[in-house]
Amino acid sequence: MQTRNPVLSRIGQEPQTNTGAGFAYQEGVQAYQQSQPGYAPTGHAPVGRVPGARLTINDVVMKTAISFGVLLIGAVIGWQLTPSMPWLTFVTMFVAFGAAMFVSFRRSVSPGLVLAYAAIEGVFLGGISYTYNNWVQTVNPEYTGLIGQAVVGTLTAFAVMLVLYRTRIIKVNGTFMKVMMVALISYGVLALASFVAALFGVGGGWGFQGLGTLGILIMAFAIILAAFTLMLDFKAIEDGIRMGLPEKEAWRMAFGLMVTLVWLYLEILRLLAILATSRE
Repeated sequence: MQTRNPVLSRIGQEPQTNTGAGFAYQEGVQAYQQSQPGYAPTGHAPVGRVPGARLTINDVVMKTAISFGVLLIGAVIGWQLTPSMPWLTFVTMFVAFGAAMFVSFRRSVSPGLVLAYAAIEGVFLGGISYTYNNWVQTVNPEYTGLIGQAVVGTLTAFAVMLVLYRTRIIKVNGTFMKVMMVALISYGVLALASFVAALFGVGGGWGFQGLGTLGILIMAFAIILAAFTLMLDFKAIEDGIRMGLPEKEAWRMAFGLMVTLVWLYLEILRLLAILATSRE
């Protein structure tokens, strides 16, 4: 298990059957074998190195940049449309969630679906960002720069986690992964309970996150958890490159990073919004 991200967790999985789960793993093993000198399919004479595009870090960076470019365009559209179409935020939230689940559990990655998700998620992020910003401005007009602070916070967390991972200050080993798994499952249960509580008006409709100091601690925990999940994603990407996965898998990895970064941004945005409105 390289990551709890449902997308990147498919990388390196052991196949259960010849036609079942583990599609990315099988492709990776085949790509790695074919790259070795003297490789030949069963029943054929040895041949030289078989040419084929294998995954590189440049592929991941490029596909991630393209995906986030589409997401940003969607965010601008969502920001512009939300004042006149407030329902759009809620619609795109559910559509984006459905698209994310569909892409996550496909055996083969589809660049078109990844970009479609990025566009839909972007519209949702633009809408929810406008909603938070408008709410904060209404309650506390003196507070400005909410969205910019959330973006900077997200990018800072990404940079810090990348440095910690590359320098091996924090080692992503089996113990680290087990601790993260327990933390993620625990937070998932807590988030579900908070959502149900919010439906009954707990925390002013925010659920547990709206319960003063306790809520702030919960949101801080979520931000830290989302940030450390990035390290699991980095590990999955590094392992995928080492395994020699096909170049197309870069889209799956870009999608996985989007899922984590969107989660991180939303947690930071919510915390900043609640803190800003509590200063009134």
